[in-house]
Amino acid sequence: MKKYVFLFLVFIPIIFNSCTTAPSRMPVCAPAPIHSRPAAMSVMRQNVKHIVAPGETLWRISKMYDVPVSDIVNANQLKDASTVSMGQSLLIPKAAPLRSVIPLYPNSKWKFIIIHHSATEKGDSLTFNRHHLKRGFTGGVGYHFVIDNGTHGKVDGQIEVAPRWLKQQDGRHCKASSMNCRAIGICLVGNFNEESVSAEQMKSLVSLVHVLCHYYKIPLRNVMGHGQVSGANTDCPGKRFPWQEFNRRLGMRPPV
Repeated sequence: MKKYVFLFLVFIPIIFNSCTTAPSRMPVCAPAPIHSRPAAMSVMRQNVKHIVAPGETLWRISKMYDVPVSDIVNANQLKDASTVSMGQSLLIPKAAPLRSVIPLYPNSKWKFIIIHHSATEKGDSLTFNRHHLKRGFTGGVGYHFVIDNGTHGKVDGQIEVAPRWLKQQDGRHCKASSMNCRAIGICLVGNFNEESVSAEQMKSLVSLVHVLCHYYKIPLRNVMGHGQVSGANTDCPGKRFPWQEFNRRLGMRPPV
């Protein structure tokens, strides 16, 4: 029997304002959350609106908000759990604070992690999916993960898992040094030539990179910005990306 295990990255407190083949094995993940909720803390629940992102299923959404699938189906008068589609607006009744569900798939191809910025003030995986499809990217959004900055109705620091990761497909984020087929692409929403990485984005980035490095045995020296890849002509992830803080929190030496 194949195992299903998932990481849950928890964001607390949160206030809601309103080589390309499918994986041959199921995802494996750590059994406990990285950011655990204190036992004595009561969970504030409220109705929230959720826009279905690329690759999201009702099962995944139910885990993100700790709400049974049946409750979401009934609240939205859906025919069944399979009737949701990308871009659809859903009411999530009595939702708990958001937690990101991060699957880990056994795969020996991932040797690097490349960090990007979107070079835009706003965005999310749905926005990037539309843009990348227009650019001719088969499969849509070219990154494996997107870390939101609180725009487009997303939570600051929310980690979105793109379809490429769910299907363990090559990226479309860094052609230089053949990184698309051997590097995990993480994009932080924001223009870090003009603004700073938010505290919640940095927290999520460090947690996600730690998990990926540990599971895929990626050495910290192989975690780099897009512009640090040999042959890449870009300043991505931006001149104001806080490399010193990031390296310190990862426990690695600054690049020479």
